[in-house]
Amino acid sequence: MEDKRTNLYEATEFDNLREIINNSVEKYPDNKAFIIKEKNGDETNYINITYKQFGEEINSLGTKLIDMGLKGKRIAIIGKNRYEWILSYLAVVNGTGIVVPLDKGLTEPEIENSIEKSKAEYVICEESYLETLEKLINNKGKDFKIICMDKQDKYPYLSEMIEDGKRLLEQGNKEFLDSEIDNTGMSILLFTSGTTSNSKAVMLSHKNIASNIYGMTKAEDIRSTDTNIAFLPFHHTFGCTGILMFLSRGATNVFCDGLRHVQKNLVEYQVSTFVCVPLLIESIYKKIWQEIEKTGQTKKVKFGIKLSKFLLIFGIDVRRKLFKEIYDKLGGKIRSVISGASGLDPKVTEGLKDFGLSVIQGYGLTETSPVLAAETVKACKTGSTGLPLPGVEIRIEDKNEEGIGEIVAKGPNIMLGYYENEEETNKVIKDGWFHTGDLAYMDDEGFIFITGRQKNVIVLKNGKNIYPEEIETLINNLPYIEESMVYGKEKDDDLVVSVKVVYNKDYMKEKFPDGNKEEIEKMIWNDIKEINKTMPNYKHVKNLIVTDEEMIKTTTAKIKRFEEIKKINEENK
Repeated sequence: MEDKRTNLYEATEFDNLREIINNSVEKYPDNKAFIIKEKNGDETNYINITYKQFGEEINSLGTKLIDMGLKGKRIAIIGKNRYEWILSYLAVVNGTGIVVPLDKGLTEPEIENSIEKSKAEYVICEESYLETLEKLINNKGKDFKIICMDKQDKYPYLSEMIEDGKRLLEQGNKEFLDSEIDNTGMSILLFTSGTTSNSKAVMLSHKNIASNIYGMTKAEDIRSTDTNIAFLPFHHTFGCTGILMFLSRGATNVFCDGLRHVQKNLVEYQVSTFVCVPLLIESIYKKIWQEIEKTGQTKKVKFGIKLSKFLLIFGIDVRRKLFKEIYDKLGGKIRSVISGASGLDPKVTEGLKDFGLSVIQGYGLTETSPVLAAETVKACKTGSTGLPLPGVEIRIEDKNEEGIGEIVAKGPNIMLGYYENEEETNKVIKDGWFHTGDLAYMDDEGFIFITGRQKNVIVLKNGKNIYPEEIETLINNLPYIEESMVYGKEKDDDLVVSVKVVYNKDYMKEKFPDGNKEEIEKMIWNDIKEINKTMPNYKHVKNLIVTDEEMIKTTTAKIKRFEEIKKINEENK
C-alpha cells in the first residue's frame, strides 16, 4: 500500500513534456516563467518572460528548427544555465528531435567524444564554445552544424530563428505543433557524471521524465507563487527535471550569477525555494554561523533556538519572527531547500531546521530521471533520503548483518538503457529492477539511509567494511575543512584508511599568518585523532594528505574519486 506521506498534493499526470508545458501556459499565462537580468554598463535591467511568451517562443523555435530540416535529428546543447538553454531543450524535445545535453565543463576532447558518441548533427551553443566547435569541424573534420544562442555573424542564432518561426506559424506552418511525440522512445540522450569511471550515455523518454515530475509534485510543496533559483546545471538530470518541475507548477525561475553571489541573488530575487547540492547548503549554513559569531550574538541565538524548540512542543512556531535577521539576509522569503546529488551533513539539516527552514533531502541517479526517494514536509528523518516517490518501488538487496545492502528500484522513471551498450544495461537492469550500486538500509517505516557507493567501500583484509562517506561527514564538520575524500591506501597486503582534505585558506591565514604548513598539518592531524577516538579502531584514519587546492569535481560538486585517487597515486610514485 502506498505511503500517503509521499502523496500529499494534487497533481496532474502527463505522458510527455509538451503536455506539461502546454498545461502551464494555459493555466498560468500571465505568471512570470523567467526573470532575466541584463547588464548594460552600470545599468541593470530585468526582463520578465511570461508563461504565454515562453510557450510561444518554444513553438516558434521548434517550427524554425523543423523548417531548417532538423526533424528527427540529434541536437546537442552546451552552455551555462540561461533562458536560451531551456528554451532550446524544449524546442528540440517537444516535437523536433532528440536532445543531447552536454556538460558545460567538458574539455575539447570530451566535447568531441560526446558529439561523436551521441551522433549529434547539430550543436546549439553559447558564443564562448564557437572556437572549440570550429576546431572540431575545421581541423578534425567533424560533421555537425552550429546554432548559436548569442548574436554573431557566422551562424544562425536563436532570437532571429524565433522571429522566423513566428512568421512561419503566422503563415500556417503547423509541422512542430502537429508533430507526434513518442512518449516511450528515446528523446533525451545524456551522459552520467562518471565520478567513478567513464561516463555512459543514458537513454531517457518523455514518459521517464514526466512520471518523475508527477511523483515530485505529488510529494513536494511547490507553488505557483514560488521563486526558484536555477542553480544546478541543466545538462544534469537533477537540474533539468528540477526546473521542469517548477515550470509544471507555474513558478518563477531566476538565474544565479555564480557561487560567490548566491546570497546576493537570494535577496535580489526574494527566492522562496530551490534545488541544490549539499556543498552550497553547507556553505550557507557555515556563513550564517560565522556572521552570528562575528557580531557576538552566539549566546542570544542559542537561547532563541532553545526557546523556539520549547514553544514547538505546544504547537507555537516563532522561528521566522525570532530569526528574522537571518531570513532577511537570505531574501526574507526563503521557505524550503531541496538537496540532492550527495549526502547532506545531518548537523546542517538540523541546524537549518532550528531556524525554521524546511530542508528536504532527495535521492536519485541520472538513470532514474532522476529522483527515486525524497523527504516531504510530513515525512522527514534527519540523515535519511526519505521514502520512495509515488509510483516508485524500492527494496534493499543482499543485506549484510547490519541490514545494509544495494538499493534496487522499479518504476516508470527507470531509463530505457545505456546507448549502444547492451552489456552494461544488462548489468544494471535485471527483471525490470534497476541496480543502483548505492548502499543503504531501510528502517521499519521505509525511510532510506544511504551509507555509500558499492565502488567506494573500503574492504579490509579482516572482512570489515568501511563507508568513506560516514567518516567524511565527521571530518567536514571541522570549521576549516572545505571538502574531504576518504579512501583505502594499499599497505602490507591490506588497506589503510586515508584521507585527503582541502582546508579554507582564509581561515588558516587568520590562524597562522606566517602560513606555516607544518603547523597547519599538525592542527588538522590532532583534530582527526580526536575524530578517530569516536570510532572503532578499524575505521581510524591513519594517513593524511593536506592541501588548499580544490579537488576534481563534477558540475554537481561531487568529487571524482577515481580521478583523485589516480592523481594521488601518480604524485606518490
